[in-house]
Amino acid sequence: MFFALLLVGVAFVACAPEGREGVVETQFASYWYKGTAEVNVFDLQQSRYGELRQGKAVMIFVTEDFSKSKQVKLDAPEDRSSDAQKVLKLNMTREFVTGVYPYHTMLSVFTPVYEESPAPKLTASVTEWCGQSFMQLNYKNGKYTAKQFSYFESEGDLESKVDGKTEEELFTLLRLNPNLVPLGNVTLIPSLIFQRFAHIPLKGEQATVSRKALGSDQAELTVVYEEIGRKISIRYQQLFPFEITGFTETWTKANGQQEVTTATRIHLRQLPYWKQNEKVYESLRKELGL
Repeated sequence: MFFALLLVGVAFVACAPEGREGVVETQFASYWYKGTAEVNVFDLQQSRYGELRQGKAVMIFVTEDFSKSKQVKLDAPEDRSSDAQKVLKLNMTREFVTGVYPYHTMLSVFTPVYEESPAPKLTASVTEWCGQSFMQLNYKNGKYTAKQFSYFESEGDLESKVDGKTEEELFTLLRLNPNLVPLGNVTLIPSLIFQRFAHIPLKGEQATVSRKALGSDQAELTVVYEEIGRKISIRYQQLFPFEITGFTETWTKANGQQEVTTATRIHLRQLPYWKQNEKVYESLRKELGL
């Protein structure tokens, strides 16, 4: 009986996925593999055109099976086990109004749970009454291939290679384990949404990444880009599941003018939102402050 149990134990260990260092599989699975997504709603004070705009930001974290070859969500991962890769996905939206017309932004980040590799894919879009902008980054052969589309002549229909880690992946790395976030001097690709707002070239920038404890199990990660005048501070809980409670973005322009954006979390719910698309569920939006 002892040897039988030993063999079962060995088989279980052999079959269990080997996570990134610092990701405790049993702990991670108990929270993230329940068939729901984590929906976080933030009060947003978005600085745009020199004024603060009130709005809402939403961060949706969920795990899914991702295709290594196609870098898209697999329709039937059970039939493509050799191509399947478990990722932690972040979908982040911002909605606010500038004068008479609205802004809608959406960002998607896909971070491997078990592989020590960068996010294979990121996408970002900005839509407003002037037009649309869309960007996609795919990680292949040690670099990101970037495709950029925009209604602005100088920014439309471009393709390039970009070196560096991505700022947006800091959010998903924090959720896996804050110790996975690289500290010190790092080459980062600044926020794709910020780049569209600031109309700066898409390239890796030198950044200084640091973190500090705030007390009461709270901490803050700070990224400073001296060259482009950007700073972002992300507040999070130091204990698993490392919830993100807010962030602040500061852009210091060449003329010294500053634009400061803040987001403060007001609600968190675990929801199978993809199953809740009937009218009866619309009351959930009010409960979430949307």
